[in-house]
Order: sequence, then C-alpha cells, then structure tokens
Amino acid sequence: MSRALHEFILGGQKSGKSARAETLARDWLQTPQRQAWLIATAQPWDDEMQARIARHQHDRALRVPGLQTHEEPRRLAEALRRFSQPDTLVLVDCLTLWLTNWLMPAPGQQAQDAPVAELLLALNQARGPVVLVGNEIGLGVIPMGREVRQFVDALGRLNQQVAAACGRVTLMAAGLPLTLKAEAPSP
Repeated sequence: MSRALHEFILGGQKSGKSARAETLARDWLQTPQRQAWLIATAQPWDDEMQARIARHQHDRALRVPGLQTHEEPRRLAEALRRFSQPDTLVLVDCLTLWLTNWLMPAPGQQAQDAPVAELLLALNQARGPVVLVGNEIGLGVIPMGREVRQFVDALGRLNQQVAAACGRVTLMAAGLPLTLKAEAPSP
C-alpha cells in the first residue's frame, strides 16, 4: 500500500479533526463494496467520559452510517493489521489517547512505553488506506510538571514519526484543514 493513501490529521481540541476523518470515511464508503472501520482508543474512566463516548457513538452513527467501530485502547498495531484490507479504510481516533493509555494508565495499571515501532510497522504494512487522528499539544506554554513535559515530548515524537509515515498530513484549526504534506500516490 502506498503511504500516499495514509493521512494523519492533527490539531487542537475541538479543531475539527474527527469531523474531517469522518468525512473521509463517509466519502470512501460511497463506492460499493468498500468498508470502513473506526479503531477507537478512548476508555470510559469516569461518568463524563462515558457520556462523551456514548454521545460520539450516537452522533457518528448518524453522520457515517456504514462506519463500523472496534474499541482498542492499547493494541493498536494488532487492530490495524486485523482490519486493514485493500477495500477497507481504517480510521484511528485517536493516537493521543492511545499514547496516554500506555504512559499514564488508569489506577492499577503499570505505565509502559508505547509500542510505537510496532505501530509504525503495521502502518507501513497496511493493505488499505489509514486515517489517523491526533492532538497537537506542543504549541502552548511549557508544562510545569516533569511527567507532563515527558508526555508532551513523547507525543511530539510520535506525531513526527507518524507524519513521516503518512503521505498526507493535515493540520486542523477552527474546522479548517491546512495541508502540511501531500504526496501523490505512486502509479
């Protein structure tokens, strides 16, 4: 699969990242015999997050009826390998939460380095297009706490590596896409 068909969408909170990704999935599904899978990485740790996830599921079902969902908070490379097919678009939402699940796990779980190399290998081997959503959080002030600084650094490195592995990179701001990288597909 040409990496030119993979898109990485980043931006701040409520910048329009997921809406753009869903639009790409909806457009993909306009061709008969195609499928689209969302790999959701969020975990419902509290009541607010449970309500947020339920609202997203409901709204997404209305916006992109054919988009199937698989929840996978940690084993992202495995899920990507499982669902990636030439006729299937895989949408990952979101890399930031996936990284959080590894580096800042819920109580009772041990923090571990995220298997970024494994994810990049699965992305490189994907048999169909992949759309990845992630947050750009390094544009503000430098965080005070050591752990938060480490997370911001780790996310910045992840974003750079994923951007290098994708043929298209889009920055979202105020619901508007700004193309940062656009490679043409190979003939």
